[in-house]
Amino acid sequence: MTLRDATEADLAGIVEIHNAAIAARISTAQLEPVRVEGRRDWFRAHSPRHYPLWVVQIDNAIAGWLSFREFLPRQAYRGTAELSVYVHKKFRRRGIGRRLLQEAITRAPQLKLHTLVGLIFAQNEPSIELFRALGFERWGLLPGVARVDQQGRDLAIFGRQI
Repeated sequence: MTLRDATEADLAGIVEIHNAAIAARISTAQLEPVRVEGRRDWFRAHSPRHYPLWVVQIDNAIAGWLSFREFLPRQAYRGTAELSVYVHKKFRRRGIGRRLLQEAITRAPQLKLHTLVGLIFAQNEPSIELFRALGFERWGLLPGVARVDQQGRDLAIFGRQI
């Protein structure tokens, strides 16, 4: 298992994992599949020095990824980042999400971050368990703010001070 900064060559694997999450309807508010070309700007918005995008590679396959992104654009929030974690279905239950999230916690000070936030559908128990296991607490709940296939989804806000 190798954790590293993503390269543009990894984008197809990242998109494959994301599209599987879209189809599963439990872990993303994105409702339509995405294409590699449509994700290039998103990919290029990440920087290893501030808002990284990491992948875990196992035997030449992208097994999972984690992205940091700006929480809110105002200056006072610069030390806070939103995290997204996705793991390929065939690599789940191997500690990949945990490894990615632990690395984010460990490297947050180097990235000048003091707070990490995860926005998770309240119905997504596996993700909630992962974040809780690494010291994140539920800081809020936005009931019914998302609609997935005509069903309301609550958005749980999990956070951790570093």
